[in-house]
Parts: sequence; structure tokens; C-alpha cells
Amino acid sequence: MTGNWNNSNPPPEAWRRGRGVSPAREQDEAAGGHDRRVVPLDDGRIALGSVALRVFPKTRRIRAYLRWSDRGDTKEKYLGEVGEATRLENLRFAWTRARERGVALPDDREDARGSWASTVDTRATMRGNRSKDTKPEKRLRSQLHALGLRYNVGKRPVPTVRRTADVVFTKARVAIFIDGCYWHGCPDHYRPARQNGEFWSQKIHANQQRDADTDRIMAEAGWRVVRVWEHEDPSEAAQRIADLVRVVSPEPRVNVVST
Repeated sequence: MTGNWNNSNPPPEAWRRGRGVSPAREQDEAAGGHDRRVVPLDDGRIALGSVALRVFPKTRRIRAYLRWSDRGDTKEKYLGEVGEATRLENLRFAWTRARERGVALPDDREDARGSWASTVDTRATMRGNRSKDTKPEKRLRSQLHALGLRYNVGKRPVPTVRRTADVVFTKARVAIFIDGCYWHGCPDHYRPARQNGEFWSQKIHANQQRDADTDRIMAEAGWRVVRVWEHEDPSEAAQRIADLVRVVSPEPRVNVVST
């Protein structure tokens, strides 16, 4: 790093955002793209991260923090001091450090820009801070609705257990989980990270263990679990779910009238 600033505070251009600069575009440029601003959460969800720079006059240093939102709560992780000549350079340095520490998704994977997924829509689930209502979820729900099925969204099948299913058929006791290809180790699309490979492999393995534990808990409570990969065709997945729901708990089909 080039900044010393032993006798004065860091210059504004090293840490303060300029007038007219879009915060989102600035963060995208510093991270190397919008889809590289990914912060993995503990249960396999993802959040959209951003780097904040703060000056502490007493030390005449710039400190960098990675920030994200988790279910409405703002979280942050201290990344250390930065000392480059411009704000953009400091943001880039901070993003690099976040990846080195495993706080953000590493950017040197072959699939870092989403090539692990087969479609643009699948890759789009990596973009943003959504723990629910992702495109794969909406499309599956739309197909289920078209088949005449009615359901609950984002509900705990077992109220006393903190495991939330994406789609729940209460009467049939069928719980649907839509799993992201990377975070749940899809056999078709998951590719191990080269940087901090052991860290990320352990994280994916922990997610898979949690999935297996969830399936066990649901089964012991009398629920059937269906897991749908985000790359699956939503119409095919919906038909598979509909067949199970109607066998387990036959219900009168709701007539869908086309207009």
C-alpha cells in the first residue's frame, strides 16, 4: 500500500466517494462485476455485499469493512487498513482481501461469473440479496399454481424447528426446498474453488449435511421432502411435486380457466 499519512488525515480522494458517482456501479467496478459481490451466509443463502471505507482521525488510517444485509439486519466484517491513492483502488484492495479471507465468494474460480449454471436465469439467482422469492422459486410456484395446486410460501413445516421450506403443502405434509447449484453442491454444476478451496469445500459440505439433517427431521415429523435444483425445468419439477401431493392427500383439483 502507498498511503502513509503520518502527519495528516488521508486525502478525500483516497476514501470519499465523489459527487455524482453511483454507489452500486462503483461497488460493481471495484468487485469486478455485480455477480462477484457475493457474500455467503451460514445456511446456504447469499447476500449482496459492499465495501465501506472509514477514516479514523486519531490513527490517520483508512479502515475497510465488508457490509451486507441478512433478513433486514445489517452485518459487517472488518477487513483491515487500506492505503492506496484513490478510493477505487482501496475498494478493489478490500474486495481482494475479503475473498482471501473467505468472507466473499472467491473470484478466481472458472465458474466465478456463473458458468456453473446452464442458463442466464440460473446465474441471476447469484445476483442480489434474496433469501426468498428468487426466480426459480417464482417459476416453480407459477407452474404449481397452473396445475391447480395451492400452497404456503416460506413456512416452517415443524414450527419448533428453524428450518423454512420454500413451498409447503400443509394438508399433504409435503415440503419443497429449492436448492442453489453452487451452495448445495449440485453434481452437474458445482465446481470446487481453487482459492481457499478447503474453506469453501467445508462450507458446501456443511450445507449438504444440514440438508440431510433437515430431511431427517422432516421425515421423523411425518413430512415428505422434495428437493428441486435451481437448474431444473420448473414445469417438470412441478408435475413431479403435483403427482406426489395428489397421491399422499388427494384433493379436488381447482379448475383453471383460460381467458
